[in-house]
Amino acid sequence: MRFPIVVHKDADSGYGVTVPDLPGCFSAGDTLDEVIESAREAIACHIEGLLMDGEPVPARTSLEAHQGNDDYRGGVWAIADVDISKLSSKTKRINITLPERVLAIVDRAAAREGQSRSGLLACAALSYLQRQSDGDLSGPLTDRPDSSHAYGAGSAQQTPRRRGDGE
Repeated sequence: MRFPIVVHKDADSGYGVTVPDLPGCFSAGDTLDEVIESAREAIACHIEGLLMDGEPVPARTSLEAHQGNDDYRGGVWAIADVDISKLSSKTKRINITLPERVLAIVDRAAAREGQSRSGLLACAALSYLQRQSDGDLSGPLTDRPDSSHAYGAGSAQQTPRRRGDGE
């Protein structure tokens, strides 16, 4: 996931960074490169804590909306890209079927983003679920599914497979 970050620099100190979409998430560094990398680590740690506590990952707000916030006036904006698909979860091997054309597109996108095929698909799935959730992220983006959702733990419904359905 891509998170907007705002970097501030005081004359007598290093750089400080705030992650507006994650209240309480901040970091620092001596150089711009260092502060962006430390922001990635802070974001991953912050989200890991949310997931471990069964809390939802807050919805992201557009960079333009954050730039209009007076709290961030005078800061330099950057984007920190964090692969949250690998956080606080055991991995599980699955078998899926995709058309070759779609798989080729996925592989090109994964290579362009410096991710694995699995990492890109996991990020895409989480991003899709976040957009579709209308702000209710208690189930799909935590390690503790909300049982009120059809995909929650203990409430999976078996759908009869039709001939030709993929796995």
